[in-house]
Amino acid sequence: MNENTYVRAKDVAKEMDISEGMAYKIIRKLNEELREQGYVTVRGRLSRRYFEKRIYGTDNNEIE
Repeated sequence: MNENTYVRAKDVAKEMDISEGMAYKIIRKLNEELREQGYVTVRGRLSRRYFEKRIYGTDNNEIE
């Protein structure tokens, strides 16, 4: 895995132009969705692919 596999609150905040506090709330919500689907999550980090899918409605590969 490379260093870009996960996003952190700073990354989410910068990407969405929101506060870090709001970014943590988004990470918690999306991680809960992943846990409900049976995935293992890491507190304070979120899969970059899942983030892009949920925020932009598409996988990064589909954008290109």
